[in-house]
Amino acid sequence: MTEYWQEISALTMRWVRRLSREKFSMLFTLVQPMLFWLIFFGNLFQRAADTQVTQAPNYISFLAAGVVVMTVLNNGLAGGVDLLFDKENGFLERLMSAPIRRSSVILSRFIFVMTITSLQVLVILSVAFLFGVEPATGLLGVAVILLIGMMFGVGLTAISMAMAFSVKSHGDFFSVLGFLSLPMIFLSSALVPLAAMPGWMSLLARFNPMTWAIDAVRPLILSGWSDALPHVAMVIPVMVVFDAICLYGGAKAFRRAMG
Repeated sequence: MTEYWQEISALTMRWVRRLSREKFSMLFTLVQPMLFWLIFFGNLFQRAADTQVTQAPNYISFLAAGVVVMTVLNNGLAGGVDLLFDKENGFLERLMSAPIRRSSVILSRFIFVMTITSLQVLVILSVAFLFGVEPATGLLGVAVILLIGMMFGVGLTAISMAMAFSVKSHGDFFSVLGFLSLPMIFLSSALVPLAAMPGWMSLLARFNPMTWAIDAVRPLILSGWSDALPHVAMVIPVMVVFDAICLYGGAKAFRRAMG
């Protein structure tokens, strides 16, 4: 078991070192959700949003939960891209033939993506705090937000790695990534509440796991524990089912790719 965790630790550090060499990419990934969504989009629609509809003090407060979960979505769906590049240059095949457990490669990627995502969520919440958005549930609420984000992110990362093992090129990967991410964002309660959507969109959004995550995170930021606890109690089993389905599909794709 000690050797197994050493393998996971070494592979996780490999992802960290790779990220440290891509400083521009790291900066852009961190800044994008804050700059484009929280600051620009939030301020752009500040006056247009009806606070009676959003049930929030202002639109930035309403949007904060959506930006948090969108960050999890984008990082999770992009989580398999490095494995895809390793597959394309032949390194993944050499790694799989090394005397290590194959599962250590997968687990190290999960740990890396979830750690980076959690750090980004904390930064986003800090920036939101500068705009007057203070989590109503305090530090414990922030911890629950991170837990919900990680539960949602596990399933997304499994989807991403399944795509990485299944598609033939990174062009196909990014095409599928774009096809998945935008509908998931717009068919969710990230930008507007379900009540403000057209009926057919609201119906589809209720089947989107992203909506469940956002609707659990939002009261943790805006309302307090009395409103948040029922949503948190509902989102946990939903995320468990979502993760189980995604992990099952990811495991099948991995076994098929590795022969």
